[in-house]
Amino acid sequence: MSSAIALGLDTFGDVTTGPDGRLVSDAQALRQVIEQAELADRVGLDAFGVGEHHRPDFAISAPEVVLGAIAARTSRLLLGSAVTVLSTDDPVRVFERFATLDGLSNGRAEVIVGRGSFTESYPLFGYDLNDYEELFEEKLALFVELLKGEPVTWRGRLRPALTQAAVYPRIEHGLLKTWVGVGGSPESVVRAARHGLPLTLAIIGGDPRRFRPYVDLYHHSLKRFGHSTRPIAVHSPGHVAETDEQAKADLWPHYETMINRIGRERGWPPATRAQFDRETGPDGALCVGSPETVASKITRTIETLGLARFDLKYSNGTLAHDKLMRSIELFGTKVAPAVRKA
Repeated sequence: MSSAIALGLDTFGDVTTGPDGRLVSDAQALRQVIEQAELADRVGLDAFGVGEHHRPDFAISAPEVVLGAIAARTSRLLLGSAVTVLSTDDPVRVFERFATLDGLSNGRAEVIVGRGSFTESYPLFGYDLNDYEELFEEKLALFVELLKGEPVTWRGRLRPALTQAAVYPRIEHGLLKTWVGVGGSPESVVRAARHGLPLTLAIIGGDPRRFRPYVDLYHHSLKRFGHSTRPIAVHSPGHVAETDEQAKADLWPHYETMINRIGRERGWPPATRAQFDRETGPDGALCVGSPETVASKITRTIETLGLARFDLKYSNGTLAHDKLMRSIELFGTKVAPAVRKA
């Protein structure tokens, strides 16, 4: 495998447990993310993404602020959102904030725009869930115009029109790196291709091979809309420890609690250890195990889907900071070199 494959890490700023077994404060969880990003930079990883949420189990609601702090303490990582909920934000403000981050970080900013997997931001910011599809379609169309770096004239239904509006700061070199995050909707894949934007697939359950039709649809749609090839990335959860047994023992109680908490909100049945073992097995989405196991699983996903990048969502509910730091260290020093040599 080419050493050009990019390997990154993602977190939502999960609120972890401290040494006393109690949940840390949101503020402490945020400070932990900075430490984790610094380590990711030191061990030679390519990218670090933070996801936007507005709920008690995840501390990051303002990704650009967190990324700005990380930018001041790192030198090589690409710094991005995973994702920015564009549907409930203003595209102009999103562009301005990430353009600011790009300037402060010497061109290391990127943004993954999406609709998010939770809906708390819609009532919080006064948006109607009945406009779920139209909000993203309209705001993405405006954001794509802003990416061109020229004064924008634009009109839509859900946001005031713009007439020859200039947006600042300008990107110093090239364009703001932008991806579209997709959870498995064919329509979303086609939308990303129509705008000529790179695609990030969130694969959080099941066999990653089932996403091959989406990859094929994306390539076909790019051609149909007259665009050249664009990169594809995958975001998947995982945890690395010295052995497979240790990684599973570390993760399972925290994963079970997290999945069941979300499942109660969505009407899912309780998670079982058998399901967890399937997902951590060769055909599941969870990249959990020793460095050798995780590297092998990531390599197969990259080859099967023809990826340019793989991002591991390394934070997992209340799993403690020290476990996350060790996972990051192993991912950077053991997993990443193995994947690049495969």
